[in-house]
Amino acid sequence: MAGQPHQGETRPGAADVSTRDRVTQLLLERRAVTAAQLGDALGLSPAAIRRHLDAMLADGDVVAREQTVHGHRGRGRPAKVFLLTDAARSRCGTHHYDNMATAALRWIARTGGTRAVEEFASEQVAALEARCRAALADAGEDPMARAEALAAALTAEGYAASASTIASGGQLCQHHCPVAHVAAEFPQLCEAETTVISRLVGTHVQRLATIAHGDGVCTTHIPGPPPAQSGKTVTTVRTDR
Repeated sequence: MAGQPHQGETRPGAADVSTRDRVTQLLLERRAVTAAQLGDALGLSPAAIRRHLDAMLADGDVVAREQTVHGHRGRGRPAKVFLLTDAARSRCGTHHYDNMATAALRWIARTGGTRAVEEFASEQVAALEARCRAALADAGEDPMARAEALAAALTAEGYAASASTIASGGQLCQHHCPVAHVAAEFPQLCEAETTVISRLVGTHVQRLATIAHGDGVCTTHIPGPPPAQSGKTVTTVRTDR
């Protein structure tokens, strides 16, 4: 029927992401595959598989090459085969390690309980805290100065961090989280990191948003000093007479 998707074809949206993951997995397993082979394996129409491949080509996730033909070659140009780029393969490896880390934390939770997960998370950020503390050695005692130095240290660690002053004090933003997929299930990782930020900055802080919970950036609020009471006279009345 006109307007109805071919069997196996999906509308843009979450289903597209799922199908793209399946295409990626098949390319990872078979290395080089034609569009027709992908369509047959995944049950997609030629138009549907072409749409996904075009999107992946545009995003730099796949490359197209002419298929190597051994022996006699028939008429016409050989079919193109599609391969994952090195960048896409690297991301697949990252997801594999994410899955392994999540499985390990699930095992820790089952065998040791929540407390064991918390202790594991604290231990994992201990090395990060030590490296950042060394970078803050000359930052002084002002929380915002320390936050700026901490942002530079975290950026060097791959967090793409920045610090800025706002009306109520300041905020530390982390635009990348190496453990976001794992922390989505185990928020103890975020909580341990927040505790470390508080110790390094030298004041109580509050985590307002996290990438692990679907926000675009991890945002930590750093409260400013209480407003100065300029122009007011404070009178002390002695009561020991």
